[in-house]
Amino acid sequence: MRRYVLKRVVQTILTAWFTVTVVFVLLRLAPGDPAVSYAPPNPSSEQLEAIRREFGLDQPLLSQYWTFLTHLLHGDVGQSFQFRQSALTVVLERLPYTITLAVAAIVITAVLAIPLGVWMARRANTAGELGANIATIAGQSMPDFWIGFVLLIVFAVNLQWFPSSGFTSISSLVLPTLTIVVLQVALISRLVRREMSVNLNASYVTIARSRGVSERRLTWRYAFSNSAIPVVTALGTRFAAMLNGVVIVEVVFRWPGVGQLVVDALERRDLPVIQATVLVTVLLALFVQLAVDLIYPLLDPRVRLGEGAR
Repeated sequence: MRRYVLKRVVQTILTAWFTVTVVFVLLRLAPGDPAVSYAPPNPSSEQLEAIRREFGLDQPLLSQYWTFLTHLLHGDVGQSFQFRQSALTVVLERLPYTITLAVAAIVITAVLAIPLGVWMARRANTAGELGANIATIAGQSMPDFWIGFVLLIVFAVNLQWFPSSGFTSISSLVLPTLTIVVLQVALISRLVRREMSVNLNASYVTIARSRGVSERRLTWRYAFSNSAIPVVTALGTRFAAMLNGVVIVEVVFRWPGVGQLVVDALERRDLPVIQATVLVTVLLALFVQLAVDLIYPLLDPRVRLGEGAR
């Protein structure tokens, strides 16, 4: 176990380095001059050159990259062009909003999707299961921005039950969370249904049923236990994606998270903020994936991590 964790930590560091390096290079090769975004109207060449010098953009690409790496080793990803403070500080100030939104969405998704998927599997080939299938396919097909706009119009504009944008109170969390949950519940519930259908029809369930095991115990203790690993994997993957910033949802609701921050940073060509956002979100996503891997042996004792796995 210790060797496995150490190996994953090294992989995490290498993955974060590679991802940030690719983003660093692509941002510098992208068309456009960041200095123009921070210059006064109709700037002179001297003014643009002074801004490039201030931001360190007048140096060759390799020199910029070496400076970036040396600062990164000391926990410094650069100073934000727009906010004139540490880019990492700017990102960390927005990160709690994205984490709050992601945690709320994944908890509600698990609470709704798992029982729904189990219910669909238990009632296969019935009218109720057909209706639930139609509903989940519809939820899976609708774009996030469309769901968000519908919820805004109905509950924020017409009924005025919830705020339309920003974060002012806990009620501000409701509409963006529901926008995310619609798609996630559709995806996870269909996965649960598929896995449960396979396990409910497996021979070990048939044998247990013949021995008088209750249907409730068959469903949750036998079938769901063997379906848990792919379900937990899917939930972990979706949660990691949410931590990367649910960009469309955050833009629609002007949610002050990292998704909204990175969109604003792209518009202003604030390169250090973009790099800091990528670094933080990649590390969070990899940490979540590591946590999911470590949960596997708890769900299924047959799973062993590291060398010697069978």
